Amino acid sequence: MDGLVPAAGEGTRLRPLTADRPKGLVPVGDRPLLAHVFQTLVDLGVTHLVVVVGYRSDEIRAHFGESYGETPITYVDQPERRGLAHAVALAGPHVSGAFLLLNGDNVCDANLDAVVARHRETDAVATLPVERVSRERAAQAGVLAIEDDAVVGVAEKPADPPSRLIPRGFYALEERVLDACRDVEPGHTGEQELSAALDALLAAGESVETVPLEGWCVNVNTPADVERAATRLAGGD
Repeated sequence: MDGLVPAAGEGTRLRPLTADRPKGLVPVGDRPLLAHVFQTLVDLGVTHLVVVVGYRSDEIRAHFGESYGETPITYVDQPERRGLAHAVALAGPHVSGAFLLLNGDNVCDANLDAVVARHRETDAVATLPVERVSRERAAQAGVLAIEDDAVVGVAEKPADPPSRLIPRGFYALEERVLDACRDVEPGHTGEQELSAALDALLAAGESVETVPLEGWCVNVNTPADVERAATRLAGGD
């Protein structure tokens, strides 16, 4: 199974930590951020990593080389960061069959194995862990629209969130998501969003499954997030 890791961003909110290194090599605890992401995917059964790189990509390639442990790595360049769907579409030629996607800035200790198991039990095009948050936070994220306990839509940073349920940066996806990502046009955020691809698939009659998040995921965007993730990894709150 392939594991896709979008990791092309510059990490401007992580400065000064990213002034002289790519975001993926910022230390979190005892190892670089991307090492945590890779290990999570390998532990879930991924046998091939596809890493989308951009900012200071040569340093990421030099650090990890052609493999993470015994797991081979294929690098895909994203010179212009046009959104998550754009990154997925670029990686498409290197992905085969159902695959896992974990954003390259997410450190997790959560029930992601339950997400993978649930995906294998259904015919859903996507299965993802979700968390209920405040409406203010939901307005700054991808948000699920729910009717009769089923996902009927996905909106990116909506002014009026249809629910308080947001994805947490991890997705079990079918290969047909790749075509939907290629067809996505930039939205109101100016980027080609994965949420728009999933929304289009839902409109076409596909289904999206969710699993309530158990455990934690830290989206590492700021120096404070680095400290928070390191504290969680060390067993703190």
